Amino acid sequence: MKILPKLTPTTFLITVNLLVYFYTSVVGGNFVETSDGVLYQWGQFNFYVINGWYWQLLTSIFVHVDIIHLSLNMFFLLIFGLRAEELFSLQEYFLVYLLSGLSGNLLTLLLMHPLTLSAGASGAIFGVFGACVVYLRKTFGQSIVGALLYSFLLLMMTSGRNVNIFAHFGGLAAGLIIGYALAKSRKIVF
Repeated sequence: MKILPKLTPTTFLITVNLLVYFYTSVVGGNFVETSDGVLYQWGQFNFYVINGWYWQLLTSIFVHVDIIHLSLNMFFLLIFGLRAEELFSLQEYFLVYLLSGLSGNLLTLLLMHPLTLSAGASGAIFGVFGACVVYLRKTFGQSIVGALLYSFLLLMMTSGRNVNIFAHFGGLAAGLIIGYALAKSRKIVF
C-alpha cells in the first residue's frame, strides 16, 4: 500500500518552497502577501547583503513575495523540473538549481541599486530551463543557436514591471553554461 508519492528532486524543491512560504506567512501574519519585515530579513535586500547579510543570496531563492508569485514559480518549476529529472543526476539537478539561483542573485547585487529588494525562485528556474534546452540541443547534435533563441524568447516574455530581469538573465546564463558543459562531458550513443 503506497501512501506517499515518490519524492523526486522537483517535488522536494516545490515542497521546500511551499514550506518556506507557509513559514513566512505565519511569521508575517499574512498568507496572501509576504510581509516587508520577512522580505527584508530573508529576501535579498542588496544593502543588507553588501553589509554582511550574505545568507540572503541563498535564502531569497526560496522566499516569494505573494501567493501568485509562488504559484507561478512552482508551476514552471514543475514543468522544467520534470524534464531536468530525466536528463540530470540528483547532484547535477540541485547544482543547476542552486548555482543558477545564486548567479541571478549575484547579478542582481552587482547591477541593481543597493536599495533593491527581491525574492523568488525564478533565477533558479530559468537556470533549469536553460540547462535542459541547451543540453538537449547539444546532445542531439543540433546547433545551440536554437537553445539560445528559445531562452531569449522566454526571457523577453517574462520581462515586465516588478520583474527582476537580472535574476532571470543570471540564472538563465548559468543554466545554459552548466547544461552545455554537462552535454559536452558525456558520450551519448544512439
